Amino acid sequence: MKHLTLCSLFLFALVTVNAQNGSKFPPLDKSPMDMSYYPVNYPILRIQPNKTAEPLVARVIYSRPQKNGRKVFGELVEDGKVWRLGANEATEIEFFRDVKMGGKTIKKGRYTLYALENQDKWTLILNTETDIWGAFNYNAKKDVVRVDCTVTRQTELNEAFTIVFEKVSDKLFNLVMAWDDELVKLPIGL
Repeated sequence: MKHLTLCSLFLFALVTVNAQNGSKFPPLDKSPMDMSYYPVNYPILRIQPNKTAEPLVARVIYSRPQKNGRKVFGELVEDGKVWRLGANEATEIEFFRDVKMGGKTIKKGRYTLYALENQDKWTLILNTETDIWGAFNYNAKKDVVRVDCTVTRQTELNEAFTIVFEKVSDKLFNLVMAWDDELVKLPIGL
């Protein structure tokens, strides 16, 4: 009984302190943040007993806007206009070792990913300016590389913008982006 009373007093004090503090948390974001790794499921692989995970190569952090009945490409994402490749903060990719992209060696580090979307291709842009909101202050002078990627039309629509990695071979993986009926693969070499 003493234990129950003590727990009740603690909970009452906690509620009282929070009420006095006036802390207000923001509502849930309509475009939640997500993260993908290469190798795929890297954090889960690291905790598997008796298994050794391949070294971490890349991680992408992005927000996932929803289609919500809107026309995505050509309207929400304007053709030929720099897009943050998601919603909210600009999408960031971090490489934990040097990689190759578009025939160029990309140094280990953190970068922002942008895209120029057109009906038949996306031009993916790797840029050195990080920790920024959207593409409002995009600076082309800080581009590291631009890579044209062909758009594949899907019959199954993606309601939420999605980025994942897929292994192609021991020396090559793709950064795969899909939304609505468009799917694009950016090859990245090791």
